[in-house]
Amino acid sequence: MISKGFSVYLHYLRFTAALVVLLSHFGYPRFSEGRWAWVREFNLGSDAVIVFFVLSGLLIAHVASKSRGGLTQFSFDRITRLVSVALPALILGFALDRLGAFISPEGYDFWYYNPLSLTETLLRGLTFSNEWTGMVTRLGTNGPYWSLSYEAAYYALFAVSFYLRGARRALLLTAGLLIFGPNVLLLMPTWLMGAALYAFIKSGNTVGRTASLALSTVPIAIYATALATDLPATLREYTDPLYPYFDLRFSDEPLWNNFLGLLVTLHLLGVAALTRNYQPTELSQSVSAWLSGGSFSLYLVHFPVIQLLCVLFLPQHSSWTSDFVLLLITITACYLFASVFERPLDRWRAIFRRSLSYQRKWNYSPGK
Repeated sequence: MISKGFSVYLHYLRFTAALVVLLSHFGYPRFSEGRWAWVREFNLGSDAVIVFFVLSGLLIAHVASKSRGGLTQFSFDRITRLVSVALPALILGFALDRLGAFISPEGYDFWYYNPLSLTETLLRGLTFSNEWTGMVTRLGTNGPYWSLSYEAAYYALFAVSFYLRGARRALLLTAGLLIFGPNVLLLMPTWLMGAALYAFIKSGNTVGRTASLALSTVPIAIYATALATDLPATLREYTDPLYPYFDLRFSDEPLWNNFLGLLVTLHLLGVAALTRNYQPTELSQSVSAWLSGGSFSLYLVHFPVIQLLCVLFLPQHSSWTSDFVLLLITITACYLFASVFERPLDRWRAIFRRSLSYQRKWNYSPGK
């Protein structure tokens, strides 16, 4: 099982990954004039998403093993977890994009803004189909939303594999693989590594102290060496010939991404062993849970916010001080959003349950 010490570490790691993604986007020259370009040069934002995928596989496998409601409960929990944040994020992003484009059209007249209607934005976004085969599109300025399309696909494939059997499972898995497409599947091994890690931990397997120390540190050293020697670019040369046939988009580094997923998984295996008997302080548990509890919003909301802020303020102010102010405003806005939509998940789930209950009563009303 996941110990308290390991849980605290996962919370901090989740927040750090979301912050790295934010800094990676802030590294665009139009936002920070190259002061944060190093984050983009090392492609740390893309690597942080791989960390998210491994963590997702680990945590979803943990949730599924504890759930007593079967496929129905699992589906309800996953859908409400995504939609409770995704729906308001889509609406907010649409509003901010339209406001920014109205105030400063030249600031949005570029590839990074796809001015879909609100109806299409919600349709594409709430089906999470925006990166599936034949349905690829960007939702306004919200580039980070791509990973939710992958996550939803992984949830669905996992649920079918975990809860169903026989011909129905085979049929639905085949249909899912065809619908989701190669880009999504190329990165799925990273998600499965996280799920496999949880299965290993749950079974009671563990590693000794020396091995756990090595596992928790050596992958970090390998990662740093790989970046220093530009291993990602070297591995990418093997998949570049696919480009005439496939637009890999966010899956354009599958060899590196899956190798990184393995490094993250091994690192977490080591940390899980090291923290197995560690008892974190109440303060550490509270701080880590609070930071992690807003990380989904930080990841999903920051781009439209920072795009609007930079369009409004960068022409007048551009310095390290303005960087700090813009980042602080962006993070604050994201965590305020989280306080309304991400943290009160139980409240939103109760609302969804009441809505479903009312709908069932309406559909089966004798007087209808």
